[in-house]
Amino acid sequence: MDPAVRPLIAIPARFSASTSALRYAAEVNARALVDAVWRAGGEPATIHPHAPGGTADPAEVTARLTRFDGVLLPGGGDLAPHRYSDGEAHDSVYDVDDEQDGFDLEVARQALDAGLPTLAVCRGLQVVNVALGGTLEQDMGGPQREHRHVVHPVAIQRGSLLGQATGAEKVEVSCYHHQRVDRTGVGLTVAARAVDGTVEALELPGLHGWFAAVQWHPEDTAHEDPAQQGLFDALIRAARGRR
Repeated sequence: MDPAVRPLIAIPARFSASTSALRYAAEVNARALVDAVWRAGGEPATIHPHAPGGTADPAEVTARLTRFDGVLLPGGGDLAPHRYSDGEAHDSVYDVDDEQDGFDLEVARQALDAGLPTLAVCRGLQVVNVALGGTLEQDMGGPQREHRHVVHPVAIQRGSLLGQATGAEKVEVSCYHHQRVDRTGVGLTVAARAVDGTVEALELPGLHGWFAAVQWHPEDTAHEDPAQQGLFDALIRAARGRR
């Protein structure tokens, strides 16, 4: 790939019920997230989630992803519990969108199968875990136990891709989540944990493409923390190398 050409990174949009400047409902992504991709040298491209009835067409998703050099699965609302559990939904589950879920899950499967460099953030980590057969704890136990509006330390496994990307074995991370991994999906390994034992990162050893998933929001502090920006830098390096 010509070093002057920015690798194209697919970022599934998030549905927004209202966006004042646009007057109507919109499809959006956090500016901090796309800024971090841009700083790393990538071209962030928001893509439309299309999964009628909550099920995306695998062939269609495969065809759509072929033009991209990498994928970033962003944060967002909760996955519908029926995607990973036979039980009832917890009262705290919010912003569930069946089309969003169906699309994100298929993108995760297709990106990993194709070896597309992939970074998954917060909800994105949960999407990958569920896509590979894992489950989630629907609620961490209320306001005293959840990781919302919290900055806390995370211990990173030595030798992990996450450790290589951040250049650290311990980092301070910005979190906003009330759910967490329960059972890990097939092939996934834990790459980082919080002090309370919460799984904060996942990797997929043996995958033929670069992949990292973090439960926190690296985009929150990437503009001032090289360790967090390092995740986006690693994604773009892998995207360049793939071509």
